[in-house]
Amino acid sequence: MFKILKSLSKSLGGSKPAAEPKPTAKEGSLLDKVNKAAPIAAKVEPSKSPEELCGITPKMPKDEIKAQLKMLFRRYNRSASSLDAKLRGEADQMIDAIVQMREKHFGEI
Repeated sequence: MFKILKSLSKSLGGSKPAAEPKPTAKEGSLLDKVNKAAPIAAKVEPSKSPEELCGITPKMPKDEIKAQLKMLFRRYNRSASSLDAKLRGEADQMIDAIVQMREKHFGEI
C-alpha cells in the first residue's frame, strides 16, 4: 500500500517521498513468537455436531435427553433476543441444534 502511495506522490509531482512507517513491534517480540507458533489451521475450530453442542450421548435415556433439551432451550431462547449480535448468532445456532435433536429423538414437531 505504501509503495502505491509513493508512486502516486512521485507521479503527481510531490517533491518529498512519503515517509515509511516505523514498525511498532520489534522482531522477535512476544507477538511474533505467538503468531509463528500457532498455525492458522489450529485457530479455526471444527464445527461440532448437534449431539456435541447439546451434550447428548447415545447412552442417555429419553427422559434425560428431554430434560437436557428443555434446559438448553430455556437458556438459549432468552439469548436469541439479545442486542449482542455474537450472542444472538450463537443462540440461533444452538436453537437449531436443539430442534434437530428433538426431531431425531422424539419425531417431527
